[in-house]
Amino acid sequence: MAETKTIKLSVTRQDSPDSQPYTEDFEIPYRPNMNVISALMEIQRNPVNAQGKTTTPVCWESNCLEEVCGACSMVINGKARQACSALVDKLEQPIRIKPMGTFKIVRDLVINRQRMFDSLKRVKAWIPIDGTYDLGPGPRMAETKRQWAYELSKCMTCGVCLEVCPNVNDRNSFIGAAPISQVRLFNAHPTGEMNREERLDALMEDGGIEGCGNSQNCVRSCPKGIPLTTSIAAINKDTTKHLFKKWLSV
Repeated sequence: MAETKTIKLSVTRQDSPDSQPYTEDFEIPYRPNMNVISALMEIQRNPVNAQGKTTTPVCWESNCLEEVCGACSMVINGKARQACSALVDKLEQPIRIKPMGTFKIVRDLVINRQRMFDSLKRVKAWIPIDGTYDLGPGPRMAETKRQWAYELSKCMTCGVCLEVCPNVNDRNSFIGAAPISQVRLFNAHPTGEMNREERLDALMEDGGIEGCGNSQNCVRSCPKGIPLTTSIAAINKDTTKHLFKKWLSV
């Protein structure tokens, strides 16, 4: 009788934000073309660990399942990435799954991304509008600017760039590459540039642009291939010019 092929997983779990993490092993039936999300769903359907004991289903987050929403970020075999695009056939087993350590743990693989969202609010990473009524077509962007701005707009706030950055931790307030790149995006927008100086002022405060140590881990790890270090360099230049302009105006 042919041996049934299985998948082995080792999942780092945590029952609550204040409890201690622990590792639990699972062995599930193999199916072709599985990703890590489908493996976790199999555990959810039949929450029995490798020792044959019934356990609680593993908690995780996911949404689009096509590497657009950024919700399923986790550390898989030592690499921060999206679980939906991590194919089981291309992963070494046992597949080691951990939550991203930069953010606070809610439960198991579920993390609290509040730190990243607070940073986006701090730099006003949005285009302000005057009311909700129809203002008609807005100003047009030059095609050359639109092309590189589109690359920046691919950011899905997955948090991977913050996870791999040695300067983003619980000992300092550095906001990370994603919010800095979003400042470049919204400052380039014909309407967003009205708040340009306000965003640059925010990046000149503690935890802003000066917190970057130029490790370049962010650009190497970004799932969407966003030129994060280019954005950081451009914003560093903009904040320097803005600082000199403020000095001369005093």
